[in-house]
Amino acid sequence: MKHLIPSPPIMLAAALCAVSAGAFAAAPAPDGEAKVMTPNQFKWGDAPPAIPKGAKIAVLHGDPGKEGPFIFRLKMPANFKVPPHTHPSSYTVTVISGTPSVGMGDKADAKKTHALKAGAFHYLPAKTSHYWIVKEGAELQVQGTGPFGLTYVNPEDDPQKMAARK
Repeated sequence: MKHLIPSPPIMLAAALCAVSAGAFAAAPAPDGEAKVMTPNQFKWGDAPPAIPKGAKIAVLHGDPGKEGPFIFRLKMPANFKVPPHTHPSSYTVTVISGTPSVGMGDKADAKKTHALKAGAFHYLPAKTSHYWIVKEGAELQVQGTGPFGLTYVNPEDDPQKMAARK
């Protein structure tokens, strides 16, 4: 009887698949149960005061203000700007609609932005200075691990401080 001995690359691939499958199967689903939501079920409200007035937010999963995973949608109206700021943790953005522009750095410069069309993806490492310019309305999906925070590069740009001066 002839015995076939698999080649080392095939053996390695099989071993990796077995280990990976076990790791994924053993991991519990975060927060217990699966969730399905359609856009008409989103609960929109005013964005937190650290975000310029006019934006709307719908939290889809988790609590952005607490430790743990979160997902939220952010609607920004036409002619909306978020001055240069940072976040304490990394996060990702997927553009749902519109064409918002994102720029990197401590000073906003419309000429140095990247226009992101619907379907575009953006990853931002923690503490990276960036800014948003929205000429037309836009909707983003933001996900990461909380707590989600926002610190303006120039403290005078913080809408909460502007409101306190009025």
